[in-house]
Amino acid sequence: MRGRAGDEETLEERVRRAQAGDRAALESVVREIQPRMYGLALRFLWHPDDAQDATQEILVRIVTKLGSFRGESGFGTWAFQVACNTLRTLRRQRMERPEMSLEAFAADLATGLSDQPVATTPPVEESLLWEEVKIGCTTAMLLCLDREHRLAYILGEILELDHRTAAAALEVTPDAYRQRLARARAAIVGLMKARCGLAHPENPCRCRRRVATAMARGHLDPGRLLFARSAEQARRFPEVLEEIRRLEEMQRAAALQRSHFTPPPSQEFAEWLRRLIAGVV
Repeated sequence: MRGRAGDEETLEERVRRAQAGDRAALESVVREIQPRMYGLALRFLWHPDDAQDATQEILVRIVTKLGSFRGESGFGTWAFQVACNTLRTLRRQRMERPEMSLEAFAADLATGLSDQPVATTPPVEESLLWEEVKIGCTTAMLLCLDREHRLAYILGEILELDHRTAAAALEVTPDAYRQRLARARAAIVGLMKARCGLAHPENPCRCRRRVATAMARGHLDPGRLLFARSAEQARRFPEVLEEIRRLEEMQRAAALQRSHFTPPPSQEFAEWLRRLIAGVV
């Protein structure tokens, strides 16, 4: 979106115009922040439907509280603060209900490995099934963290916010945030080091070897893939994995999780977003 002099408007400038009642500016602001809010919610809650519902709640709060933004921090920081407060106060969602410790998750990854090919009806390209398991599993690892450590990890390691911004979003001091992030990082890296064959090829666990178990447990439905939408991306993943394995051990887990394609919200969500903006201004 361009300013009068042809220069690119900053997000803060559009926010000020939105606060003054400019509908086009409000739409621009919401559409710019929506992908990151959805990405945060998806990593936090695992299931795309739950993430979409949470994103709706986040955006409603941002839009309705927009007048309270005073510019004491960057608008992006303020938006993440609203998002984190929304997520931490949600009732427990479907994938949070079963209590799963890091130790139990690690033990689970040591079982249910099969080299038998899996036939699906209708047929689904094998690389998509592997991709579905990969994203589902590495995202589910985050659910082993409590909500505060999960938020710290997603903000710092996956969304790559700087420590000061992430600390402000979580309303803690930078030192407290760094300690929280260090604990969360150590937990996830430790789990991957112990079991994940993607980050550590010496481990026997492979996504293709867990397809049958994931289907049997209802975690993978070939007729409705939640995460794997691009066969091309799935086919290209071995190249990405080579690059990830060249990284230092502490960097591999986050790099693997950042490599995931984030499925877009549904068409119904896009229509809801249009109605939200139309109803405010």
